[in-house]
This record gives sequence, structure tokens and C-alpha cells, in this order.
Amino acid sequence: MIAALQIVLAITSFLLIVLILLHKGKGGGLSDLFGGGMSSSLGGSSVAERNLDRITIALALIWVAAIVALGLLLK
Repeated sequence: MIAALQIVLAITSFLLIVLILLHKGKGGGLSDLFGGGMSSSLGGSSVAERNLDRITIALALIWVAAIVALGLLLK
């Protein structure tokens, strides 16, 4: 059980990194440093961005659940 949770944690950690890097910069911060501030805003979020947000939040919840479960099992 612990090994399965560790695998889930590793996979979700990697996927969260990838998904967070796919998000469009909202201005300010490090996104401007790498050219994120040069794109113009079209005044709304697209369906793809909303879906990316939903997938990222769902994956983050799975990540948190895996950490809590590992913490309880290892305690």
C-alpha cells in the first residue's frame, strides 16, 4: 500500500509541475522575466484554460490525499 501511494505521489508531482508550467502568466512576477508579459490579454479565459485549471485542481487534490494517506500510514 505504501509503495502504491509513493508511486501515485511521484506521478502526480511530475504532472503537477508540467500542468503548472503550462498555465499562462497573469502578469508580474517571474512570468514577465521569461517573456510572459509580452503577450496581450484577450479579456477572458478560453475553454482550454478553464479545463487546464480544473485538471490542475483535481490533480492537486489527489496529490494532497496521497500525502495525507502516506503520513497516516507511516505514523
